[in-house]
Amino acid sequence: MIRKASLLGLSLLLAGAVIASAQDKKPLSPAGTAAAMVGGKWSAPDKDGDRQYSGGKWIEVSYSRPMLRGRTNIFGKGADYGKAVNGGAPVWRAGANQTTRLTTEVPLVIGGKKLAPGSYDVFVDLKETGWTLILSTQPTQDKYDPKDKTKIWGSYDYDPKFDVVRVPMTMMTPAVSVDQWSIGFVDMSDAGGKLAMAWEKTAAVVPFTIGQ
Repeated sequence: MIRKASLLGLSLLLAGAVIASAQDKKPLSPAGTAAAMVGGKWSAPDKDGDRQYSGGKWIEVSYSRPMLRGRTNIFGKGADYGKAVNGGAPVWRAGANQTTRLTTEVPLVIGGKKLAPGSYDVFVDLKETGWTLILSTQPTQDKYDPKDKTKIWGSYDYDPKFDVVRVPMTMMTPAVSVDQWSIGFVDMSDAGGKLAMAWEKTAAVVPFTIGQ
């Protein structure tokens, strides 16, 4: 189902995407993170009215953030849909460079599947009719080594036997064009939220809950 995303919703999606580079020259696809905390508590206000948050657990996505740089129709159409960003891989790495990773300190339930705390690869099966989020335990490389045939870089040599979640995403059309690939957490509460992704005029979200 295609829905129109509000400008406010888009700003929430973009918020919290952190660009990290200690070099004078930034990489073409800077590293970023999306993060959320759940399960913590705010203290009562102190004498200055300040409150402290403690006991929260992290859910994070680390990824690289390619930009349009003037390109249009980045995902393509028809039989060519997704090919420009996949680079010949069977699924998309949900970013650029090394494999996108989701790390959670709490159990999650996504698409009816319970995930134990830990780290998971994040892939997206791109179809013009809709995206499918894939979470996987396939071993990955932190730095590209073409001689390493046991771990993957990005999503090349992706093997579906490691999949632990495959769930359709709800597609949306942003009200504005998103220049840099963005992942974020939206509609968050201690019960769960949604993982959101957007680039150019395409966005997708998938709900999750916090497991017990």
